[in-house]
Amino acid sequence: MQRTSRYWIGLTMLWLVPAVQAQQPIIYPARGQSWEQQQTDTAQCHSWAQQTTGVDPVALAERMANSPPPQQQGGQMFRGAAGGALFGTLIGGAAGGHWGEGAGIGALVGTMGSGMRMRREQQQMATQQQGMQQQASSQLSTYNRAVGACMTGRGYTVE
Repeated sequence: MQRTSRYWIGLTMLWLVPAVQAQQPIIYPARGQSWEQQQTDTAQCHSWAQQTTGVDPVALAERMANSPPPQQQGGQMFRGAAGGALFGTLIGGAAGGHWGEGAGIGALVGTMGSGMRMRREQQQMATQQQGMQQQASSQLSTYNRAVGACMTGRGYTVE
């Protein structure tokens, strides 16, 4: 009984993680199996599918729910601008006393460099996140196919 409730909690978590929404099979008792029999068969087929595929949908849901979201790095752009302004002020002062112009140019250059670095890091994280989501979706799809095969073998119609 505990394994069955753990499975349903895991599936609920998977539906809360939008990226890992592999289609669950729809199961119909084609031979007039009772609701209780269908629950027993479903629990046994989920156990068999997990052993056969090596996919634990609960662990998969937890891993996806706990994966870090892309970070917001707004402070780095400010630090880039401040550092650029400081550097520009020093260069401007050394180049003839144009402190203000040097600070403005340095701030602009520092902001641009920080912005490009942030975009590159965010793209890398998004690519990693997408790869993890595709892998999880593929694993869950394999798991659901195994459940469907098991239930079909027990006389259910699976779509």
